[in-house]
Amino acid sequence: MVATADFEVYHDVVGELRDRGVPFTTVEPGDELPEETAVVVTSAGDDVDGPHVVAAEPDAPRRAVEAALAYLRGGDGRTVVGVDPGRKPGIAVLAGDVVVAAFQVPASDAAAVVRDEVADAADAVVRVGDGARREGAKVISGLDDVRVELVDETGTTPYLGTGARGMGDVLAAVNIARTEGDPVAEREFEPTEGEIQRVKNRSRELSPENRAIDTALARRVARGELDVEAALAEHRRRDERTESENG
Repeated sequence: MVATADFEVYHDVVGELRDRGVPFTTVEPGDELPEETAVVVTSAGDDVDGPHVVAAEPDAPRRAVEAALAYLRGGDGRTVVGVDPGRKPGIAVLAGDVVVAAFQVPASDAAAVVRDEVADAADAVVRVGDGARREGAKVISGLDDVRVELVDETGTTPYLGTGARGMGDVLAAVNIARTEGDPVAEREFEPTEGEIQRVKNRSRELSPENRAIDTALARRVARGELDVEAALAEHRRRDERTESENG
């Protein structure tokens, strides 16, 4: 049931319901509700009584619809976000046991997407897979004031049949969200010698002088503190200073 005098809320909530194929009816605030009404979506400014009332904010209709559907399905409605870290992390948002949103974004945007999804959620938890250590560490470091768990992601990537190519990271994120992990506030990341060497090799490929950056710079790149281009620029500046000092 949708009952609100706020046209913006009405328009957006009805749009969300239609996009999901959810049947609904509408009434004016103050009108008598049908006897079979189980949940009412309204706005914070409307005075509506009902068996279960969800207030929708004008800029967040999706969250209100998700809360209403979670209630109807009998789940606890808790928001759980699963992240399968990598160059383009898969992100899955669950309300109770129901997947309500999914994303696959560049690693640099992952923490911001997760923050948006948990911003108004009470008692939310974010579960991050323990693979792709550098990218996972960056996601964890970008989250404040929310419970974060590190999850063993072994076996979370499903077999992908015909037509499912490209969905693996998002489906893995769903499985990660459904797996309890260990609470963490941050994740230490120290690159291996092999990871450092791969950065050096990449820097040599990109360098016009065919010269690799030194180990200290390569370690910073592997940690995610610099990109390769910035490290090469720093390496050139050091060489120029050394040549100048040596006359």
